[in-house]
Amino acid sequence: MEDLGRAGDITTDALIPADLHATGLFVARQPGTIAGMGLARLAFALVDPRVVLTITAADGTPVRPGDAVARLEGPARGILTGERVALNFLGHLSGIATATASIAGAIAHTRTHIVCTRKTTPGLRVVEKYAVRCGGGMNHRFGLDDAILIKDNHIAIAGGIAPALERARAHAGHLVKIELEVDTLAQLDQALALGVDAVLLDNMTLEDLRTAVTMVAGRAVTEASGRINLETAPAIAETGVDLISAGWLTHSAAVLDIGLDISA
Repeated sequence: MEDLGRAGDITTDALIPADLHATGLFVARQPGTIAGMGLARLAFALVDPRVVLTITAADGTPVRPGDAVARLEGPARGILTGERVALNFLGHLSGIATATASIAGAIAHTRTHIVCTRKTTPGLRVVEKYAVRCGGGMNHRFGLDDAILIKDNHIAIAGGIAPALERARAHAGHLVKIELEVDTLAQLDQALALGVDAVLLDNMTLEDLRTAVTMVAGRAVTEASGRINLETAPAIAETGVDLISAGWLTHSAAVLDIGLDISA
């Protein structure tokens, strides 16, 4: 664990007797949605397996300020030493779940789903995408090998939409989906004529998104991207797109404030 360095928790070891028992509560300081309980439990298990974490608000549970989300019991040293890493995971992932839940709730009156992207913290992609699901969202690609997503720079280097799609089909297996990013309705028209599984409608106006959904007419999955936030998401979803994707859910969501109230 990165916190322990070469000599462990020298503050706790100096101040707290080895045989002292303690209890504590993880308490939500603000409203949100919980995610990351498994990692919080793992943090304590790695420090001292005698620390028992009892979950009172499971992942995906909405909480209010003052709600106890977990109870801790065991050696005081283990609780104090594992506290920060456990809270780092719990606060970060709960923040992602909370942000996702806010968007999911704002578009619940539509058929559109909110999805995350690959804009994740290095090393934490799997758990951050898990947190998105805890908040009611869905996952986009986990990696570059999940599906073929042809973006604007691919098109520029390949020499256009037609050669890009031709090479993609020649390379892809029969189970691999192909998605194409388009910036204009003219590009969309070309993509539909050539055939794709999904289209990424990037930074289009609401009017163009509505037109795009009509043009596609169910022949491909439609994904809107760009400018997705709590204020803009409802109107974008109301255009009829299947998905809206937002990278900030994983790279910029605010940490949910959760604290540990401990007693010896």
